[in-house]
Amino acid sequence: MANGQTPKLDKLDKGPWPSFVREIKRAAEKSPMSKDLLGLLELSYTEKIGHWKHGGIVGVLGYGGGVIGRYTDVPDKFPNVEHFHTMRINMPTGWFYTSKALRTICDIWEKHGSGLTNMHGSTGDIVLLGTRTEELEPIFSELTKEGFDLGGSGSDVRTPSACVGPARCEWACYDTLALCYDLTMTYQDELHRPAFPYKFKFKCAGCPNDCVASVARADMSIIGTWRDDIQVDQSAVKEYSDKGLNIQKDVCGNCPAKCMDWDGQKLDIDNRSCTRCMHCINAMPKALRPGKDRGACIMLGSKAPIVEGAQLSSVLIPFMKMEPPYQELKDLCEKIWDLWCEEGKSRERVGEFIKRVGMGNFLEAIDIEPSPYQVAYPRDNPYIFYEEYFEEGDDEEEAGEE
Repeated sequence: MANGQTPKLDKLDKGPWPSFVREIKRAAEKSPMSKDLLGLLELSYTEKIGHWKHGGIVGVLGYGGGVIGRYTDVPDKFPNVEHFHTMRINMPTGWFYTSKALRTICDIWEKHGSGLTNMHGSTGDIVLLGTRTEELEPIFSELTKEGFDLGGSGSDVRTPSACVGPARCEWACYDTLALCYDLTMTYQDELHRPAFPYKFKFKCAGCPNDCVASVARADMSIIGTWRDDIQVDQSAVKEYSDKGLNIQKDVCGNCPAKCMDWDGQKLDIDNRSCTRCMHCINAMPKALRPGKDRGACIMLGSKAPIVEGAQLSSVLIPFMKMEPPYQELKDLCEKIWDLWCEEGKSRERVGEFIKRVGMGNFLEAIDIEPSPYQVAYPRDNPYIFYEEYFEEGDDEEEAGEE
C-alpha cells in the first residue's frame, strides 16, 4: 500500500519455497519502481481487481514487436509504475549463457528498468519486467552492443526455441540448436514486424520425449524421430533383466502400441507398429537407441486455452529429414503462412483456423497429400474425407434406393 505495508503479499513470502514477493522486496531495496510494484499488487489483492491496463504502441525504432506496453490506472498513488513496459530478449538457443552475459543483462536492466527479470518466459525469451517508454531506446542500444536482440511479441513469429538437443542429450534425432538458430536468422522480418493474424511459435524438440513441450505450446512442433528400426543390444537387455528389471511388465506391458515381447532371452519389437513414444528407450537406455534414419515429425496447431480451449499439435508431416538449409521445412512454413494470412481471422491461431476450415481443405490448399497419420486421436478418426471412395452418380443411386 501507499504506506509501505503489504500484509497480504507478506503471506506469500512465508515458507521454504522461492517467492516472487521475496524477490520483488529484494529489488525494492534499490528500485523505487519495484517498491511501487509491491504497493500496486497489494492494492489489487485488497480490492480483488487488477490495476494494469494495456494500450498504445510502444517499441523501438524499426521494430514492431519485442516490447509489451503496460501502464497502471492509478499513477497518482504509484507514480513509479505509471509505465511498466516488458521487454522480451531473444535468448541463446538451448538457453546456454556465460556468467558474464547474465551479469551484462542484469547491469543494463538495473540501470534502466526495475531490475526484475523472468528467466524464461513461456515462449523461452528472457523477460525484463518494468521500464519507462523513454528508456526503451537506450536499453535496446546497450543490448545490441552486447550481441542481444529483441524477441517476438504480438502477431508475428515468436522467438523460436529448442531443447539442448545434441549439446547434452544422446537421444537427439537432429540438431535442434542449429535449426532453431537458422529459423531465427531466416525469419528476422517475420519475428520483428507483426504481419500475421496472430502469433506463430516454433519449438524444436530433439526426440519424442519433447522436453520443451512443443506439442502443447507451439503452433509448429518439430519433434525428432526416426523411421527405421529401434537399435537393440540384446546382451544389454539381458543385463537389465538379470539386475531385476521386469521387462515384460515394466517395458513391454507399458508399451502403448503393445509391439514388444520378451521371452526371457530376447526382446522382439514389431517396429511397424511402434509409435516412437520413447518409453522402452527411456527404461533401458543402455540397451535401446533410436533408429539410424533420423529426422523430425512436423506437427501443427497447438495453443493455450484463450478462445476455444487448449489444443495439442497434430501430425502434418510424419517424417522429414532435418538437414541444412532446411528448405523443405521453410517452403512448408511459407505455404501455411500465405494461406493463413490470406484467410485467417484477426487473433485466430493457425490451429483454430484449421478447425474452422477443416483439415481436408487446409491440406488441399497447401498442397499436402492426406495421410493416415493425420488423425484426431491415434488409431481413431481420420481427419480426411476420402472423396475417391465415391463415384459420380452414387448420390442418385442412394436416392433411388430410398
